[in-house]
Amino acid sequence: MKKQLALAAALAVAPFAAFAGGHSYTYLEAGYAQLDQELPAPAGFEIDDIEAGGAYIAGSAEIAPSIHIFGAYRQGDDDVGVSVPFGGEIGQANLDMSQGVLGVGWHYGLSDRTDLVSELSWLRTEIDVNDDDEGAQEGDDVRVAVGVRHLIADNVELWIKGNYTDGDVYDGTFSASAGLQYKLTRTWGLVAEAEGGGDTAMFGVGVRASF
Repeated sequence: MKKQLALAAALAVAPFAAFAGGHSYTYLEAGYAQLDQELPAPAGFEIDDIEAGGAYIAGSAEIAPSIHIFGAYRQGDDDVGVSVPFGGEIGQANLDMSQGVLGVGWHYGLSDRTDLVSELSWLRTEIDVNDDDEGAQEGDDVRVAVGVRHLIADNVELWIKGNYTDGDVYDGTFSASAGLQYKLTRTWGLVAEAEGGGDTAMFGVGVRASF
């Protein structure tokens, strides 16, 4: 009887123990993301910040034992209120905001559960106010990031990164990002990530398939 109980206990935890085999750098991911951007107000007007919510897709592929490439595309839309001091809101402007990311990363195992990660990436951001005559505003930025990925439990992974981004949109901005993955199986997991710093922010929730 004791042997049967021991076997049953081992089988019960086996799926979770199998997750703790290190970090996967090959995966596909999709879900919902919100891109936030503070806007400078023209003289005599007040403009709400952009909070553009929509879909995102992301992925990563390990191309060498310590090297991976990654990319993402996020897009959303928002109705931004425009007002005048002491006069209240005078209308709303509908706009679309999107961001593409492409980069390469290096990772090194500090322990069985913890990896040191560094990344170099290119960001392409586009903001388009609908029904105006100006066309879309586009910007390119370069980002350097350093952080860690850590298994805080056999089926729960946490990552934290510090970022420095410079170019057309971010203009020498330091930011921090943090994420969490809850592994449902060895392949499937639920993910959440947030980033903040300067006059931009992002958060997202989604589903990840690791390979």
